[in-house]
Amino acid sequence: MTLALKLLLAPLLVVASSVAGRRWGPALTGTLVALPVVAGPILLITDLQHGRQFAAQAANAALLGLVTLALFAVAFARASRSLGWKGSLTLAWCACLIADLALSLLVVPPPIGLLLALAATGAAVAVMPAAHPVSAAPTLPRPPGWDLPGRALATALLVLSLTGAAATLGPRLTGVLAPFPIATSVVAAFTLAQAGHQPTATLLRGVLRGLVGFAAFCFLVAELVGPAGTFVAFAAALAAALLVQLVVAQLLARSRGRTGG
Repeated sequence: MTLALKLLLAPLLVVASSVAGRRWGPALTGTLVALPVVAGPILLITDLQHGRQFAAQAANAALLGLVTLALFAVAFARASRSLGWKGSLTLAWCACLIADLALSLLVVPPPIGLLLALAATGAAVAVMPAAHPVSAAPTLPRPPGWDLPGRALATALLVLSLTGAAATLGPRLTGVLAPFPIATSVVAAFTLAQAGHQPTATLLRGVLRGLVGFAAFCFLVAELVGPAGTFVAFAAALAAALLVQLVVAQLLARSRGRTGG
């Protein structure tokens, strides 16, 4: 069962997010891939393989991994103004990995981790490149046939690698690396190559919006998986993540309405 989860669950979620985003635009793509479509299955698999205490510690560390995911979004968006997708991805990955290694040494309780993740998200929004109006569903070149299978394969390889190495890495490093932006990297690189900087910045702003629900998910798994068990913890965390994203979307819609878009 765990092998099937590794090979199917996260890749299918990434593909579904990509397909939905193609239909409704880059902002939605960013928000969907920023939900715990990869980290969620990774945390679930570590729970099944290594126990609830391991999963709780990994989920707590994943909150710090969201700090580096916000850093990735800013680094890629700013680099995309002058660099191509390869240079932008290299710069953003280096920044993300260095921050991940540093934060894996930090041990904080889940409430502090949640505050750090939300503070990093807010700071990232503040320093993102200025947004300009783009259509909700911009016309993009037709992606190659291997695009979706490639995204699924990249996701499966990440999940297999990280969960396979979890016992060696330990819960702290496993958790910090769980939100590593593999899905975000794929969609951001394709968007930059096919449509340019502005849709890429829009997508990455969507990623930052998605981090609010992602943080709620990791926080509840960290707090609930020990006392409440796997099913209750992950079900409650998923429901909370979706609810938080719905609230964020409504607040943003109201804000745009008040400011005339």
